[in-house]
Amino acid sequence: MHILPVMKRTLRITAAVIGIFFAILLIAAATFFFYYLGVTANTKLDSAKLIPESAFVRLYDQTGEEMPVSALTHTTETPEHVKNAFVAIEDKRFYTHRGVDVKRIASALWHNLTSFSFAEGASTITQQLIKNTHLSSEKTISRKLKEIKLARQLEKKYSKDEILTLYLNSIYFGHSAFGIEDAARFYFGKETEALTVAEGAMLAAIVKSPNRYSPFRNADDCKARRDLVLRCMKEQGYLDEESCQSAIGEALPVTPCAAATENTYVDSVYDELARLFPDAKSGDWGVLHVYTYCDKKLQEKLQQIQCDTDVCLVVRDNAANAIRALHASAGVLKRLPASTIKPLLVYAPALEENLISAATPLLDKKTDFGGYSPDDYNGATGEYMSVRHALAYSVNIPAVRVLNEMGVETGARYLARMGLHVPDEDKSLALALGGMREGFTLPALADGFATLAGGGIYAPSGLIARVEDDKGRVLYSNSPAGQRVFSEDVCCIMNDMLQTAVREGTAKKLRALPYPVCAKTGTAGTESGNTDAYCVAYTRDHVVAAWMGNADNSPIEVTGGGLPANAVLTVMRSLYPSGAPTPFEESGDVVRLHFDRASYENEHAILLADPAAPPATSLSELFRASAAPTAISTRFSMPSIRTPTLQLENGTVKIILSRTEYYEYEIKRENRGEITTIYSGPYRNIICDNSVRAGESYVYTVTPRYQHFTGTPVALPSVTLPGSAALPDDWWLDQ
Repeated sequence: MHILPVMKRTLRITAAVIGIFFAILLIAAATFFFYYLGVTANTKLDSAKLIPESAFVRLYDQTGEEMPVSALTHTTETPEHVKNAFVAIEDKRFYTHRGVDVKRIASALWHNLTSFSFAEGASTITQQLIKNTHLSSEKTISRKLKEIKLARQLEKKYSKDEILTLYLNSIYFGHSAFGIEDAARFYFGKETEALTVAEGAMLAAIVKSPNRYSPFRNADDCKARRDLVLRCMKEQGYLDEESCQSAIGEALPVTPCAAATENTYVDSVYDELARLFPDAKSGDWGVLHVYTYCDKKLQEKLQQIQCDTDVCLVVRDNAANAIRALHASAGVLKRLPASTIKPLLVYAPALEENLISAATPLLDKKTDFGGYSPDDYNGATGEYMSVRHALAYSVNIPAVRVLNEMGVETGARYLARMGLHVPDEDKSLALALGGMREGFTLPALADGFATLAGGGIYAPSGLIARVEDDKGRVLYSNSPAGQRVFSEDVCCIMNDMLQTAVREGTAKKLRALPYPVCAKTGTAGTESGNTDAYCVAYTRDHVVAAWMGNADNSPIEVTGGGLPANAVLTVMRSLYPSGAPTPFEESGDVVRLHFDRASYENEHAILLADPAAPPATSLSELFRASAAPTAISTRFSMPSIRTPTLQLENGTVKIILSRTEYYEYEIKRENRGEITTIYSGPYRNIICDNSVRAGESYVYTVTPRYQHFTGTPVALPSVTLPGSAALPDDWWLDQ
């Protein structure tokens, strides 16, 4: 009997809630309406902006001058199946809405509210075109309202096909390809009108995130999204099942079919931009102002260098960790580093680990290292040579010998700290000679050598100094953190050894430069001939590197690093036309020591020179003070000799001395308790004693001397001259 009053109260409460809801909705609608009118009052469509002459990225060189880029290529010959691909994945109600998809907005709003995020957008193709051409990239309500108004205006003035064509001509497809015509040429080497269903679907897949879905960076992700586009086309009636499956089976492109621009530097800037903003797409960027490190004159110089092969040239500014110029006729490829890897993988790490010094003698003898038997370019000498000589002349076997002793893993760890990562399957002794499957890019190698130039600190180089949006806000500023890889004293010694390569070794074409330069050359090849030739040179201020080869790995008519060195020489001369680079810093932890020549050459031992030694009897080399040799030769302060040989001929005793330079000798004879000096003076090969008598026994003592230093006397075996009877030749030696 109390049901009726309860129902009445419930109805009153419900009515009140509904009333409040509609009141709030009315207030919100009125507020939106007047706000919309106020914010968008002066917002008008500008048809000229719909056909931009250049991409929505402005590039500037190191002086702040805007760099010329290729004009956008516009096309009106886009096949229907390509247009359908973009509609299917980007805006499936494109042909029915009037610029704004209300259903999609409601769906996105509901999804964002229920997921407590704002991850899902609701922009139509029309809105994206407006955002790309008319508005900034800021995410505000006022900008969105302007976008909606302009989209409605656009729909009233242009047909759907015109809007779609304008959109396809304005969006970014990655790798500096703007507009669908550039994208078709870059990815497939064809005009837009020749694109297949699968190719059109791949381009539609890319625009969501050009970096993430690039077939050259993430092939699996690219294929998955392309196939999603194809399935959407089938579901929306643009493809039948057979055509869909046929397109899904089509392979992705493996390498670019054409350069997006004619300027390697510009292409590489866009690649770096994609790495800095990996998920960005056209609508997110607005107008970006990208300030690069490009030296315009230097870039032109690199582009003028002619070669009968493909070529890559790079100039790195070491102080700024910047690429000032970059030119590559076939793109910036990964190639086998050949012998340029030796300083970074073998010698600098082994110096750091105190396994070698610049003077360490290494045997250049053909050796089987557990199944790997490398050889030198002209065959092994079979002789010992110093680390300095082996590096300067790029001798192979000694480098492998050092890496074998140090361990491949140790060398690879040093490389990794310089951004040069070696896959596990490439970690073998062949790595000492640059033997690997894929290799490194030339800019990456330049960064490695810059580590030596910079005293052991590695910092990756960049082409972009900073990025600003269209309101001048800094979105990115280059300031790489340095990482210590080698000690300063190790770099000082490495720099000195690599200057030897210029003075007398494989990079001697650079010795015409009037200032110190460090350099390393290298060649890689097969039984058919060389495929890669390098010269990487550096001063304290710059690294200049050159690679020559063919992109298809076919043999080249280059037998060494001479031609790349000529290219480096040309660039170096333009770097310092009226001066010289900053001198290399010396290290207080490096000492120059003199060591005994005879011990080094005969016993392959490093003994510090005897303080009493004459100058010509020693060699000198740089050593780490913390790992310098300590054993000292006593060859002159404590003279010593090998035991001389005795011979008897026609009643004369002959004493044959072993030659030791700078020594004097005193020879005494004892007979019947009487000691007689038979010789005192400089070295002579044979000392004869013809004052002996038949039937007498004699004992000879030889004492070496150097200046006022007297060595330990060496007593020779007793000798007895025969009487009248003839005896065997060795009768006089006591047993």
